[in-house]
Amino acid sequence: MDQILVSILSNRLKAIGRQMGVVIERSAHSPLLVEGRDFSLGIYDSTGNLIEQTEYIPILGYAASPGVKAVVSYFGDDVHEGDVYLHNDPFTGGNQNSDWKVLKPVFHQNECVAWTVITAHQADVGGAVPGSYNPNATDLWQEGLRITPLKIYDKGKIRNDVWDLIIGNVRLPIVGDDIHAMIGGCTVGERELKILFEQYSKEIIYEAVEEIFNSTERMAKKIIKGMPNGTYSASWIVRDDGHNHEAEMKIDVTIEVEDEHITFDFEGTSPQTKGYVNAPYPVTLSSVMITFFMLSEQEIAHNEAVQRCITVNVPEGSMLNPKYPAASGFGNHLSDQVCSVIMLALSEALPERITAGWNTLLSSIINGYDSKKEVAYVDILLNGNKGGSGGTHGTDGYDHIGLIASGGALAAQDPEMFEMVNPVFLTKYEYSEDSAGAGEWRGGLGVDTAFTFLDDGGQASIFGDGATEDTRAPGTLGGKSGGINSIELFYPNNQVYKTHVKDLVSDIPKDTIYKQTAGGGGGYGDPTKRPVEKVAYDVRCGYVSEKVALEEYKVAFQDTKRGIVDSIRTQELRQTV
Repeated sequence: MDQILVSILSNRLKAIGRQMGVVIERSAHSPLLVEGRDFSLGIYDSTGNLIEQTEYIPILGYAASPGVKAVVSYFGDDVHEGDVYLHNDPFTGGNQNSDWKVLKPVFHQNECVAWTVITAHQADVGGAVPGSYNPNATDLWQEGLRITPLKIYDKGKIRNDVWDLIIGNVRLPIVGDDIHAMIGGCTVGERELKILFEQYSKEIIYEAVEEIFNSTERMAKKIIKGMPNGTYSASWIVRDDGHNHEAEMKIDVTIEVEDEHITFDFEGTSPQTKGYVNAPYPVTLSSVMITFFMLSEQEIAHNEAVQRCITVNVPEGSMLNPKYPAASGFGNHLSDQVCSVIMLALSEALPERITAGWNTLLSSIINGYDSKKEVAYVDILLNGNKGGSGGTHGTDGYDHIGLIASGGALAAQDPEMFEMVNPVFLTKYEYSEDSAGAGEWRGGLGVDTAFTFLDDGGQASIFGDGATEDTRAPGTLGGKSGGINSIELFYPNNQVYKTHVKDLVSDIPKDTIYKQTAGGGGGYGDPTKRPVEKVAYDVRCGYVSEKVALEEYKVAFQDTKRGIVDSIRTQELRQTV
């Protein structure tokens, strides 16, 4: 096929995806979508194969594919123009109860030729805890509304009985608003695809898609061929299953690189947990794909064809592929550990491609009643959970980037908006000194956050990891580990409560101060090889203390105000900054 035409059609598909995303950003109501951009979207062929995706949040990219295929298979020929479908069920291809998919078929000449799909995190999906992260859950029904493949519009007409049932089982009207925005985004994609099919025909577009797939497969095979053949293994520890705060789970991976094919085998991973620390298979699959793209060091299309040369084996009944009806609300966030254990396994084979460990997410969802507005509120603390990424060969880690599964795409809330939508007063939000792991290329900095509750009766659902020495972001090739995560509540009666990493804190009184530290990323390489002037800059900016500069980087400061440094490495005056 004419490669210029293939390129034109490929870029048209990308542009359609971007248009769908703009609709969500401009018409959704929840801060999760408008500010956090916690959504992803894709264009699929008639059988549910991924053609093109725009990953505002990478973990929602490949994690959506199994659910799309489940919906397409479930309805079979009972698909009509104007239909709209809804889905979230982790046991029919979904990744998390809170991540809802809206799907819309695209028809051309009375034939379904494609699907537009948007996956987005909802502010609430029912269940026992507002915000739907329930650390006490032991099955999926305790976490929220389970939506198996469901038709909510039939031939262009809303099914009010179905709609009322769904929205009647969530706490916040904003969820209905966001679903309408998602339908709007899918409709824009449908409109633009119709124009494309009218302009070029189904045969030409499908031929172009196959060309794109073949090109993607060739590129993926070339990337894998550039990796040394061999078998590589690593393990990672996860703490606290939500019920037993002392619980220790393990993620094992064995990676086999053989010419143009790579296999990721998670045999040996701990069995599924009693609590919600379980990742449905789509989460594990998407985490593998995220890490593969990070290691590829080049742009490559994110479509179905990449998986032609990648095999992912995950034992059923393990915490990375749990059996029905396991709770799995925390599962998305095991992507931090999955990505990191793959990096660790390949650190010897690909030392200049891997990064040191990223900060493992520790976050909160706060909820309660706003007495001034006389409404309930629920909000994920996007700002406070944004730790640093790991350093890598040639560059420091990114500061305040957040979990690896979002690749930095999960935007932080504007501090003023945070105060406007919640009854809180923000008192601190800044880089956390000494949070970054030392290295020739240091890790990214984490953040310190503090705010005060302005109403009684608040609740905080805590979820994450990284609060112990063995779970903080590790350094690599001589680099040091990043800082430790922590959340503390300072009550008006002077009591202090340090939360567990999986916790549910209720009846938080007015004037309670919430303090959180998100640790930094691990360092890469020997810290004593870091140029003195870079250490001096970090100290001057407040990123690194003089104490850590001396202990880890072996750099002493004679006169901080003037920035004169005395390097212990040479025992002589080195530089004025």
